[in-house]
Amino acid sequence: MNTEQLARANVRALTPYQSARRLGGKGDVWLNANEYPQAVEFQLTQQTLNRYPECQPGAVIERYAAYAGVAPEQVLVSRGADEGIELIIRAFCEPGEDAIIYCPPTYGMYSVSAQTIGVACRTVPTDENWQLDLAGIQAQLDGAKVVFVCSPNNPTGQLINPDDMRTLLEMTRGKALVVADEAYIEFCPQASLAGWLAEYPHLVILRTLSKAFALAGLRCGFTLASETVINLLLKVIAPYPLSTPVADIAAQALTPRGIAAMREQVATVLRNRQLLTEQLRQTACIAQVYDSQTNYVLVRLADSDPAFKSLWDQGIILRDQNKQPGLRGCLRITVGTREECQRVLDALSKQPSLTTAENP
Repeated sequence: MNTEQLARANVRALTPYQSARRLGGKGDVWLNANEYPQAVEFQLTQQTLNRYPECQPGAVIERYAAYAGVAPEQVLVSRGADEGIELIIRAFCEPGEDAIIYCPPTYGMYSVSAQTIGVACRTVPTDENWQLDLAGIQAQLDGAKVVFVCSPNNPTGQLINPDDMRTLLEMTRGKALVVADEAYIEFCPQASLAGWLAEYPHLVILRTLSKAFALAGLRCGFTLASETVINLLLKVIAPYPLSTPVADIAAQALTPRGIAAMREQVATVLRNRQLLTEQLRQTACIAQVYDSQTNYVLVRLADSDPAFKSLWDQGIILRDQNKQPGLRGCLRITVGTREECQRVLDALSKQPSLTTAENP
């Protein structure tokens, strides 16, 4: 028996999530990971690195609770929202017994985390408008403990209909958690479900500092939920999930000054997104540009493969979505600086027109 055979069978069979950094590329225009395009500056103030940090740093929890409009007891901070996904599955799903439900095309870590833990995955694809198939979810609900819904959805960029979310929450009451992934909510804050937590004790919300706060490298995420759910998650979280420097910078980002800076960053992204979207709709090789409530835009081309490779070779790294259900021919473009957006537009303008691609 070789060493690999000692691993769990589900891990041996697992296809890992292909993050932007794993996929690589050599470029100077990185528009494949939905990051803020420019670094923000912080100075470390905490120097007691000889001591272990708090499991849940008080300043971070209190400031995020105030920002999100919830009680501190309803907040858990973790190593990115990705750890929040894993903690929820670990705390609520019995391996080999329970299942999660998710609705592709959507974020890939829901299934990867579940498969890693040995929890079954049930897919209920969204409809042609990327909205929830509520009847399909209801049919799959028996034996499912968690339903993941990403809104705004990655990679499609649209919000899930709030009436459908209410129907889903009523449908799952007493049966399963509904996890609303709000990683991109700062780009459409009016759509947050945080105000629903009191009404729905089985609602859980995932947040992050990676996107609008421009701190993807910090790896700091949040779970908002009832105090009961938070206490269960605290039973399975690592003893010291956040390092002292991470907690230090997160606390600074959540001050009034830090939040004001974030909102200025969001305003810049929204202006650039409007310019990018308008120009993409006039670009000959683009078949469709989808409306977005996020910091990225999904586009469909008649033939995306050569366009993706051409831009890749020019150092413009986009995210290929061809393997996602229903996204054949689609590329996801992060909204970068004004100059980066122009680089993308100039490069795409040199691709064969839609008519040429369809009628070679």
